[in-house]
Amino acid sequence: MERHMTTPTPVFPDISISTDRLVLRAFDEDDIPAHIEMMNDEHVIAWTSVPHPYTARDALEFVRLHAPAERTSGRGIVFAVTEFLTQRLVGVIHLQNTNWRTLATEVGYVIAPWARGEGYATEAVLAAAQWLFRDQRFERIELRTAADNTASQQVAQKIGCISEGVLRNAWIARSQTEDGGWTDIRTDLIVWSLLPEDLDGVADQLTDAGYASFADWN
Repeated sequence: MERHMTTPTPVFPDISISTDRLVLRAFDEDDIPAHIEMMNDEHVIAWTSVPHPYTARDALEFVRLHAPAERTSGRGIVFAVTEFLTQRLVGVIHLQNTNWRTLATEVGYVIAPWARGEGYATEAVLAAAQWLFRDQRFERIELRTAADNTASQQVAQKIGCISEGVLRNAWIARSQTEDGGWTDIRTDLIVWSLLPEDLDGVADQLTDAGYASFADWN
Protein backbone atom coordinates (compact mmCIF):
# COMPACT_ATOMS: atom_id res chain seq x y z
CA MET A 1 0.00 0.00 0.00
CA GLU A 2 1.36 3.39 -1.02
CA ARG A 3 1.78 5.87 1.80
CA HIS A 4 1.70 9.59 1.37
CA MET A 5 3.70 11.58 3.87
CA THR A 6 2.14 14.87 4.93
CA THR A 7 4.15 17.85 6.07
CA PRO A 8 2.85 19.45 9.26
CA THR A 9 1.53 22.97 8.86
CA PRO A 10 4.05 25.49 10.20
CA VAL A 11 3.03 27.62 13.16
CA PHE A 12 4.31 30.84 14.63
CA PRO A 13 6.28 30.49 17.87
CA ASP A 14 4.58 31.37 21.15
CA ILE A 15 6.53 34.55 21.89
CA SER A 16 6.27 38.10 23.12
CA ILE A 17 7.57 41.17 21.28
CA SER A 18 8.81 44.19 23.22
CA THR A 19 9.32 47.85 22.32
CA ASP A 20 10.21 50.75 24.60
CA ARG A 21 6.53 51.34 25.40
CA LEU A 22 4.69 48.15 24.53
CA VAL A 23 4.65 44.39 24.96
CA LEU A 24 2.90 42.18 22.40
CA ARG A 25 2.02 38.86 24.03
CA ALA A 26 -0.62 36.15 24.19
CA PHE A 27 -3.98 37.04 25.72
CA ASP A 28 -4.85 35.81 29.19
CA GLU A 29 -8.08 35.91 31.16
CA ASP A 30 -7.02 39.00 33.11
CA ASP A 31 -7.36 40.91 29.81
CA ILE A 32 -11.06 40.09 29.45
CA PRO A 33 -12.66 43.16 31.15
CA ALA A 34 -10.55 45.61 29.15
CA HIS A 35 -11.08 43.56 25.97
CA ILE A 36 -14.87 43.72 26.37
CA GLU A 37 -14.76 47.48 26.86
CA MET A 38 -12.53 47.96 23.81
CA MET A 39 -14.64 45.79 21.52
CA ASN A 40 -17.82 47.67 22.42
CA ASP A 41 -16.33 51.00 21.32
CA GLU A 42 -18.28 52.61 18.51
CA HIS A 43 -15.30 52.80 16.13
CA VAL A 44 -14.53 49.11 16.61
CA ILE A 45 -18.18 48.24 16.01
CA ALA A 46 -18.25 50.38 12.86
CA TRP A 47 -15.16 49.03 11.13
CA THR A 48 -14.88 45.40 12.25
CA SER A 49 -17.10 42.33 12.17
CA VAL A 50 -17.01 41.65 15.92
CA PRO A 51 -20.33 40.68 17.55
CA HIS A 52 -22.36 43.55 18.94
CA PRO A 53 -22.89 43.86 21.78
CA TYR A 54 -19.61 42.14 22.62
CA THR A 55 -20.31 40.07 25.72
CA ALA A 56 -18.26 38.38 28.43
CA ARG A 57 -18.99 35.07 26.71
CA ASP A 58 -17.60 36.41 23.42
CA ALA A 59 -14.45 37.58 25.19
CA LEU A 60 -13.96 34.32 27.06
CA GLU A 61 -14.31 32.26 23.87
CA PHE A 62 -11.87 34.59 22.12
CA VAL A 63 -9.24 34.36 24.84
CA ARG A 64 -9.61 30.64 25.57
CA LEU A 65 -10.35 29.26 22.11
CA HIS A 66 -10.17 31.52 19.07
CA ALA A 67 -6.94 33.39 19.75
CA PRO A 68 -4.88 30.28 20.70
CA ALA A 69 -6.32 28.34 17.74
CA GLU A 70 -5.09 30.95 15.27
CA ARG A 71 -1.52 30.05 16.21
CA THR A 72 -1.84 26.30 16.73
CA SER A 73 -3.71 25.86 13.43
CA GLY A 74 -1.06 27.75 11.48
CA ARG A 75 -3.52 30.42 10.36
CA GLY A 76 -1.71 33.25 12.14
CA ILE A 77 -1.18 34.65 15.61
CA VAL A 78 -3.05 37.04 17.93
CA PHE A 79 -1.17 39.46 20.18
CA ALA A 80 -2.54 41.39 23.13
CA VAL A 81 -0.84 44.78 22.96
CA THR A 82 -0.09 46.11 26.45
CA GLU A 83 1.72 49.05 27.96
CA PHE A 84 5.17 48.03 29.13
CA LEU A 85 4.97 49.91 32.44
CA THR A 86 1.32 49.44 33.44
CA GLN A 87 0.43 46.19 31.62
CA ARG A 88 -2.82 47.91 30.60
CA LEU A 89 -4.42 46.48 27.45
CA VAL A 90 -3.78 48.87 24.56
CA GLY A 91 -5.18 46.82 21.69
CA VAL A 92 -4.97 43.74 19.49
CA ILE A 93 -2.67 42.79 16.61
CA HIS A 94 -3.96 39.88 14.54
CA LEU A 95 -1.86 38.18 11.87
CA GLN A 96 -4.26 36.09 9.80
CA ASN A 97 -4.82 34.25 6.50
CA THR A 98 -1.16 33.22 6.58
CA ASN A 99 0.27 31.55 3.47
CA TRP A 100 3.35 29.59 4.47
CA ARG A 101 4.33 28.80 0.88
CA THR A 102 4.49 32.44 -0.20
CA LEU A 103 5.49 33.64 3.29
CA ALA A 104 2.71 36.20 3.35
CA THR A 105 0.15 37.19 5.96
CA GLU A 106 -2.51 39.82 6.59
CA VAL A 107 -2.45 42.12 9.61
CA GLY A 108 -5.41 43.62 11.41
CA TYR A 109 -5.35 45.87 14.45
CA VAL A 110 -7.65 47.43 17.02
CA ILE A 111 -6.67 50.11 19.54
CA ALA A 112 -8.58 50.97 22.72
CA PRO A 113 -10.24 54.43 22.72
CA TRP A 114 -8.11 55.75 25.60
CA ALA A 115 -4.88 54.81 23.78
CA ARG A 116 -5.60 56.46 20.42
CA GLY A 117 -3.49 59.37 19.27
CA GLU A 118 -0.36 58.08 21.03
CA GLY A 119 1.16 56.23 18.07
CA TYR A 120 0.52 52.85 19.68
CA ALA A 121 -1.02 51.29 16.55
CA THR A 122 1.94 52.34 14.42
CA GLU A 123 4.42 51.12 17.01
CA ALA A 124 2.72 47.75 17.49
CA VAL A 125 2.22 46.99 13.79
CA LEU A 126 5.77 48.02 12.95
CA ALA A 127 7.16 45.83 15.72
CA ALA A 128 5.18 42.87 14.41
CA ALA A 129 6.34 43.60 10.85
CA GLN A 130 10.00 43.75 11.84
CA TRP A 131 9.67 40.44 13.68
CA LEU A 132 7.97 38.83 10.68
CA PHE A 133 10.54 40.04 8.17
CA ARG A 134 13.72 39.65 10.20
CA ASP A 135 13.01 36.64 12.39
CA GLN A 136 10.37 34.69 10.47
CA ARG A 137 11.74 35.57 7.03
CA PHE A 138 8.36 36.60 5.66
CA GLU A 139 8.18 38.37 2.31
CA ARG A 140 4.83 40.19 2.34
CA ILE A 141 2.33 41.70 4.77
CA GLU A 142 -1.07 42.81 3.55
CA LEU A 143 -3.48 45.27 5.13
CA ARG A 144 -7.04 46.00 4.13
CA THR A 145 -8.72 49.18 5.29
CA ALA A 146 -12.27 50.34 4.74
CA ALA A 147 -12.43 53.29 2.36
CA ASP A 148 -13.61 55.76 5.02
CA ASN A 149 -11.44 54.45 7.86
CA THR A 150 -8.83 57.19 7.63
CA ALA A 151 -7.24 56.41 11.00
CA SER A 152 -6.35 52.89 9.89
CA GLN A 153 -5.08 54.20 6.57
CA GLN A 154 -2.77 56.62 8.36
CA VAL A 155 -1.20 53.72 10.26
CA ALA A 156 -0.54 51.92 6.97
CA GLN A 157 1.08 55.01 5.50
CA LYS A 158 3.26 55.70 8.55
CA ILE A 159 4.86 52.26 8.50
CA GLY A 160 5.64 52.50 4.78
CA CYS A 161 2.85 50.48 3.19
CA ILE A 162 2.11 50.87 -0.51
CA SER A 163 -1.49 51.19 -1.68
CA GLU A 164 -2.11 48.54 -4.35
CA GLY A 165 -5.70 49.21 -5.30
CA VAL A 166 -9.34 49.02 -4.28
CA LEU A 167 -11.61 46.03 -3.78
CA ARG A 168 -14.94 47.53 -4.71
CA ASN A 169 -17.93 46.88 -2.48
CA ALA A 170 -15.94 44.19 -0.68
CA TRP A 171 -16.65 44.88 3.00
CA ILE A 172 -19.62 45.33 5.28
CA ALA A 173 -19.15 48.13 7.77
CA ARG A 174 -21.73 49.37 10.27
CA SER A 175 -23.30 52.78 10.64
CA GLN A 176 -25.08 54.05 13.73
CA THR A 177 -28.76 54.93 13.30
CA GLU A 178 -30.66 57.81 14.87
CA ASP A 179 -32.18 55.53 17.49
CA GLY A 180 -28.72 54.36 18.62
CA GLY A 181 -28.78 51.05 16.78
CA TRP A 182 -26.51 49.84 14.02
CA THR A 183 -27.13 49.03 10.36
CA ASP A 184 -24.89 47.29 7.83
CA ILE A 185 -23.46 49.28 4.93
CA ARG A 186 -21.31 48.08 2.04
CA THR A 187 -18.01 49.79 1.41
CA ASP A 188 -14.80 49.48 -0.58
CA LEU A 189 -11.57 48.09 0.82
CA ILE A 190 -8.18 49.65 0.10
CA VAL A 191 -5.45 47.00 -0.19
CA TRP A 192 -2.01 47.88 1.14
CA SER A 193 1.19 45.85 1.12
CA LEU A 194 4.44 45.95 3.02
CA LEU A 195 7.63 44.22 1.84
CA PRO A 196 10.92 43.93 3.75
CA GLU A 197 12.59 46.68 1.72
CA ASP A 198 9.70 49.07 2.47
CA LEU A 199 10.85 49.22 6.11
CA ASP A 200 14.24 50.72 5.26
CA GLY A 201 14.55 53.88 7.29
CA VAL A 202 10.95 53.84 8.57
CA ALA A 203 11.82 53.03 12.18
CA ASP A 204 14.51 55.73 12.25
CA GLN A 205 12.08 58.30 10.84
CA LEU A 206 9.49 57.44 13.47
CA THR A 207 12.06 57.55 16.26
CA ASP A 208 13.13 61.01 15.08
CA ALA A 209 9.48 62.04 15.19
CA GLY A 210 9.24 61.00 18.84
CA TYR A 211 8.09 57.38 18.65
CA ALA A 212 9.74 54.58 20.58
CA SER A 213 12.21 52.13 19.10
CA PHE A 214 10.99 48.87 17.60
CA ALA A 215 14.02 46.62 17.54
CA ASP A 216 13.66 44.03 20.29
CA TRP A 217 11.69 40.85 20.74
CA ASN A 218 12.05 37.77 22.89
